[in-house]
Amino acid sequence: MDLLKALSGGDRRSIGQVSDVVAFVLDHPARLAVLIDGMTDKDALIRMRCADAAEKISVRWPAWFEPFREQLVRIAQDSTQQEVRWHMAQILPRIGLTPADRSKAVELLFDYLDDKSRIVTVSSLSALADFAQGDASLVRKLVPLLKDFAASGSPAQRSRAKRLLDRMEMEADR
Repeated sequence: MDLLKALSGGDRRSIGQVSDVVAFVLDHPARLAVLIDGMTDKDALIRMRCADAAEKISVRWPAWFEPFREQLVRIAQDSTQQEVRWHMAQILPRIGLTPADRSKAVELLFDYLDDKSRIVTVSSLSALADFAQGDASLVRKLVPLLKDFAASGSPAQRSRAKRLLDRMEMEADR
């Protein structure tokens, strides 16, 4: 299967053949590299759909992404496309990052909080909360931001921030 061809065409409102590509890559894990490389393709639709397919795969097989961790952090750092950014915010906390890559990812996610896309900011808040598990210094830095979003963000940002604050409070009580 030509993965990039399957992910091309149409417009941003369509996911194209992402489901077929995900199923194919799940059966052919070596082809994940095509999706990772596709996140830097010259075609914005291909970048968006590669990121979408990769994110769906990362839910089931996060370890498959570990050989690409530096490349993924670089893609997250270099991309300005909102669809790639929100999928990277979902992928990065799932995969085993080195301490250096984790630090870069966390810094980048804080930068993503200034993105004009509310989906990017909401995804980044969730990712930061995931990274904060077991990291008291990150919790101290994140809680005030979550409180700000809970008080004055968009409806989606307020809702997510409140849920994340509740989750972090429950984890602290354990």
